[in-house]
Amino acid sequence: MITVEVLLGAGFIFILRVVNYAVSTVRTVAISRGRRTLSSALAFLEAFLFAVVIASIVQDITSNWLNLFAYCLGAAAGGWVGMVIEARFITGYMSVSVVAHQQERGHDIAVALREGGFGVTETIGEGLNGPVVMVRSVVVKRDVQNLLKIVRKIDHDAFVSVEEAHAIHRGWLKDRDNPRARNADY
Repeated sequence: MITVEVLLGAGFIFILRVVNYAVSTVRTVAISRGRRTLSSALAFLEAFLFAVVIASIVQDITSNWLNLFAYCLGAAAGGWVGMVIEARFITGYMSVSVVAHQQERGHDIAVALREGGFGVTETIGEGLNGPVVMVRSVVVKRDVQNLLKIVRKIDHDAFVSVEEAHAIHRGWLKDRDNPRARNADY
């Protein structure tokens, strides 16, 4: 029989599991960025929450399917919440490389990106079929789509590669509050 006490218990398990998975996601990001102290503290919290939740589940797993359902649903929701936290509150940087097969288009892309407040390095190189221009920029993750719109507007056929930049030191990044570039040292 489902009572208020049973529902509250399942709700408690759900909430703890959401927090547990969200902490796990943020801890994973902290590990990938070399934040040892933060990732260790989050690992402690994650293990503690897991132990509390699993103890609540295991004691009557065969008779209380609602707790098991809350546990699984909390894991799914917690992964989603963790990704929202990561996207919203943890600044990530991306390295964007653009290869234009026509030199004038490559230079036009670099100029347009600079006008858009992005720091850009322009390099002339040799591709399979002749000269190319490579344009590279490191941007805040949430600015990638804006940068790509500028690139596509000028050269829809340009080759684009986007990779996570784990650490950046010195250079120019677009400032969200001030469209002029600012010096970066993170």
